[in-house]
Amino acid sequence: MVLSVDVTKKWKEDFNSPPREGSYVHGLFMEGARWDSQSGMIADSRLKELTPACPVMFVKATTVDRQETKNMYECPVYKTKERGPTFVWTFNLKTKEKPEKWAIAGVALLLSA
Repeated sequence: MVLSVDVTKKWKEDFNSPPREGSYVHGLFMEGARWDSQSGMIADSRLKELTPACPVMFVKATTVDRQETKNMYECPVYKTKERGPTFVWTFNLKTKEKPEKWAIAGVALLLSA
């Protein structure tokens, strides 16, 4: 089993009931890039936006054979900006760029900005 992550186009206020399966996760911030809701993929960060907030993410468990791996960046999730001991998990996020671009840029999701 693995976690499957789907970034929605909605914010916390837009939801009024839990999903039938899985969980909605909100309050994450992206460092080194931003989430483009229109394209549904990681995009280059904007000037003066250090840690933009991410829309609500839908997380659910799936089997390994059903996991989508093409055009995905394994984005590390940290508790704080301090890397290393604050590592939590990785989320596969959609990208049209090569995943190496985001790894070199140090793109990560943070639980607190």
